[in-house]
Amino acid sequence: PAVFPLSCAVQNYSWGKVGLESEVAKLLATGDPLVQIQPDQPYAELWMGAHPRGDAIIRDNRIPQKTLGQWIADNPACLGVKVKDAFQGRLPFLFKVLSVNTALSIQAHPNKELAAKLHAQFPEHYPDTNHKPEMAIALTPFEGLCGFRPVEEIVSFLQTVPELRALIGEVAAEQLERSGSNDPRGVSAALRICFTRLMKSEKKFFIDQLNMLVKRISQEAAEGKDTSGSNGELLLRLHAQYPGDIGCFTIYFLNLVKLEPGEAMFLGANEPHAYLRGDCVECMACSDNTVRAGLTPKFIDVLTLCEMLNYTPAPSSSKIFTATQSQLDPSIYLYDPPVPDFTIMKIEVPSSIKLYLVSAVDSASILLVIQGTAVGTSTAAASEMTLRRGSVLFISANESISLHLSSPDGMLLFRACCLL
Repeated sequence: PAVFPLSCAVQNYSWGKVGLESEVAKLLATGDPLVQIQPDQPYAELWMGAHPRGDAIIRDNRIPQKTLGQWIADNPACLGVKVKDAFQGRLPFLFKVLSVNTALSIQAHPNKELAAKLHAQFPEHYPDTNHKPEMAIALTPFEGLCGFRPVEEIVSFLQTVPELRALIGEVAAEQLERSGSNDPRGVSAALRICFTRLMKSEKKFFIDQLNMLVKRISQEAAEGKDTSGSNGELLLRLHAQYPGDIGCFTIYFLNLVKLEPGEAMFLGANEPHAYLRGDCVECMACSDNTVRAGLTPKFIDVLTLCEMLNYTPAPSSSKIFTATQSQLDPSIYLYDPPVPDFTIMKIEVPSSIKLYLVSAVDSASILLVIQGTAVGTSTAAASEMTLRRGSVLFISANESISLHLSSPDGMLLFRACCLL
């Protein structure tokens, strides 16, 4: 069989939504009725792929290999000729579902050149030499910080938030205020200095300033005043989650991006970001390289982060990545990022269609069912497969599946693959 169902790894990170509040838990519960969801346990991530820290288990007892990683190693042709050659016989992406309750760390992922250097110097913190571009597609309303805000927004915060200005210092703040839009390199340089000064400020000093700010905003909010000029609501929320964390101040530098279901953001190398709340499907190149600098109890590497970031300001609207409808099949929307490692397809089968063909592509792919039920048949599958919310299938290159829909309201599927 070259098409088979998977049982996928769950990560119970502390920032995940708890119990059946979590989309990850809900998908697990419907996808495998034998799974017991613990009501007080966080269900943060579902990993669909062959990553060594969460290799999917094959649910087909006719297949001798236990995990997807072992099966691909023994059957590399399943990747497709181009993918196999380009990515040394490995699945180039990791597909995930994330359910975010409290903020993830302020982070960025290195490009390949920096990844190789970091891995050579600090292999315990940077486990591989690959880059890690990521794409997140919202399943529920989703919020994240992403990329540097337009300079005029940052300058406006420097003028309304005295605690922020104190941390950055008068000289750096004035340099940013004076930098003109006709000199993008000057703007980036000034932004780099301001952000680095913030991130490297002395702990006691920044905690005093943060406490003053939180106290002031709390009082203003209690008096019913509008705190939006100081981004008050988000500040208080993050401070409640990570009291005394420098990351609380990054909200004045980074865009707040809000996605509606089906909207996406793409995070290229060196783009600062932090997911704040909501559920999404995510796809990324297969890597664990993350440089963190706040909103986290994990290892932080402020120097590397401040050195590597892309200091190009842009409005939050520019961070929303648009899908394109397929010319060949109107049910498919393609999220095709500017990297070769992965592409995501959103497949929305309308209720009027009762037989739908998941067509062959020249790449291994992973299919996730978000809504609807069907019976799947394929010449490459050992027997027919029941697909329901939470089902995950591995599809070898150049194999297709016929879906015989049994739900009255159509289906919603996401498929990750590599279109070289």
